[in-house]
Amino acid sequence: MKFGVVIFPGSNCDHDMIYLLQNLLGQEVVELWHKSTDLKGCDFIVLPGGFSYGDYLRSGAIARFSPIMDNVIEFANKGGYLLGICNGFQILTESHLLEGALLNNTNQKFICKNQFITPQTNNTIFTKEATIAKPYSIPIAHGEGNFFADEDTIKRLNDNDQVLFRYCDEKGNITPESNPNGSLQNIAGITNKTRNVFGMMPHPERCSDAELGNTDGRIFFESILKNIK
Repeated sequence: MKFGVVIFPGSNCDHDMIYLLQNLLGQEVVELWHKSTDLKGCDFIVLPGGFSYGDYLRSGAIARFSPIMDNVIEFANKGGYLLGICNGFQILTESHLLEGALLNNTNQKFICKNQFITPQTNNTIFTKEATIAKPYSIPIAHGEGNFFADEDTIKRLNDNDQVLFRYCDEKGNITPESNPNGSLQNIAGITNKTRNVFGMMPHPERCSDAELGNTDGRIFFESILKNIK
């Protein structure tokens, strides 16, 4: 399987993702420079975390207009698989490939810590092998991770089983106290209606190597490899 990792000016989690996919999971990986328009025949595209274009304007707002994004959007609209993590999630909402928006954290601070999240659905290739309601300890590192959408959108995401993850405590309880950034209904990640585009704020690629003492994030990438058609 061939993965493409898009690199924007300011990306800083690109090589974390490349190491995971290539070194730990043995997949073919190519780097896709944001000024290119060639997706190089990739089966799966990843928009990594970081601070694309310095997070000027809004996070992801400039990266959305990078030359490669027209091809990424076309790829996704034709059913191609696409994952955005942290800044990548912000780019996906700015590109209207995922609904909602990521606002400033309610405490107006950058938050960097391990955070428990719990899967809400097994109805995607990204979460099929995960355990619903189980708490997974996944790092977060963001200043604009506060997921927001209007009431109709939130209802639609819930009704269509499009919420991937919610923030929770160490026992899997979804509580206001376990919400690190003010996200509506503790939402930490969503998918689109056709379930080929995935976005999440936490960083599973940062907890997929046993040498780091935490492999909670690895299950989601193994799920992709096991279930992709």
